[in-house]
Order: sequence, then C-alpha cells, then structure tokens
Amino acid sequence: MSKADFIEQVATKGDLSKAEAKRAVDLVLGEIETSLKRAKKNDGKVTIGSFGSFTIGKRAARMGRNPQTGEAIKIKASKTLRFRPSMGLKRAAGC
Repeated sequence: MSKADFIEQVATKGDLSKAEAKRAVDLVLGEIETSLKRAKKNDGKVTIGSFGSFTIGKRAARMGRNPQTGEAIKIKASKTLRFRPSMGLKRAAGC
C-alpha cells in the first residue's frame, strides 16, 4: 500500500476530505519521526500503544564481500531502525 492509498483509506473511513486525511497522516508520521529523534538521546525506544514499538539499534562493524569482485570489504558500524509490532497487530495480520 502506498502513502496515497493509505491517505485515501483514512479519508474514506474517517469521513474526511483527502486534504484533511493527508494532514492527519503527515502529522502522525512527523510526530513518530520527532519522537525517534528525541529517543535517540534517551533510551532509543518509542512505543505506540496497540501498534508497536520502534527502537534504534546498533550494528557492529563487520567484514563483507563486494558481490561484483568477491573482494573482502570492511563495513562500518551503523545504527538501524527496528519495528516490533504489538501482539494485537500481529493477530490482526494473522501472524
């Protein structure tokens, strides 16, 4: 589902205009982004009740391979964003 499809679903189910639904979706996504920026300084976790939680994880430096040449390369340490769905969301998705 694309963002445009999602906005259309919100507009239809929420009895909103597409412009109002777009503002609502952008507001929610923007707030998640802002919360993650703040969480980076704290414990690195943002939990949204019955939806799930976002965490900022760390990946250690490691060795990899260049797929074209097969040459060994060093991959730098990095941060990654992880999402863990709530049990209710898992059940709704049939997982």
